[in-house]
Amino acid sequence: MSNRDKRLQRELTRAEKVWGPLAECAIANFASLVSAYNLSVVSGDLLYLNNHWYVTHTGLLSLAYRKRCAGIRVLPVRAFCDPGMARWAFRATVYRSQRCKGFVGYGDADPSNVSPLVHGAEMRVAETRAVNRALRKAYGIGICSVEEIGSFGEPAPSSRESKKIPPQPVNGNNGNCGGPKVRDRLCQLIRRHQLDANLVKSYAVDFCGTKTLREASREQVEGFVTHLADWAEKDRNALLFQLNSYLGSKEGAA
Repeated sequence: MSNRDKRLQRELTRAEKVWGPLAECAIANFASLVSAYNLSVVSGDLLYLNNHWYVTHTGLLSLAYRKRCAGIRVLPVRAFCDPGMARWAFRATVYRSQRCKGFVGYGDADPSNVSPLVHGAEMRVAETRAVNRALRKAYGIGICSVEEIGSFGEPAPSSRESKKIPPQPVNGNNGNCGGPKVRDRLCQLIRRHQLDANLVKSYAVDFCGTKTLREASREQVEGFVTHLADWAEKDRNALLFQLNSYLGSKEGAA
């Protein structure tokens, strides 16, 4: 088996570990993306949402770096901007080389086409979308970037069918990750929303601001579990996007 085939197999194994068994067409598209553009699931370049592959902003910037992109220019399209309504539009131009005339992409954002979780950051979302569209044009990426889609889709069926878990009292010591009850609640959330336990652990460490999860206080862990439950109920796919940013970086945190 060639090194290229070995890498593809590693990436496919990682993808199916995160998202479960993939359909044949999804595997074929995945192989094409990894081979043609050197994108990586482990590096967070690709996401699989609602049976479709999406490239991420990180993946596009990494591709531009590898291709020695000469520069990116971003300007607001003032005619379509209304700060009072939190409505923004940007024009981005990507220059593949010093002589390149530029590949142009536009991006817009307002409270109606972004996730409620990023309300107040519409200007940055619009800028990112413009850059992503320009990069996709410049380097021939046919799939949409995850930042370009509006909200991250409907909640998972399991979220609709089940009620929220009420806050539970916490017993135990810090070394037990907040005690048996909060730990059990966290495990239940992971199972119910089909989350990757290692990525959740990495996110928890960042959320609590500690080096390891064992160093977090009982109150910090309980706060994280409440935050995770609320986010999973409101927008599971947005949560998956956040968790996948930890792929290949902090999965060994404890």
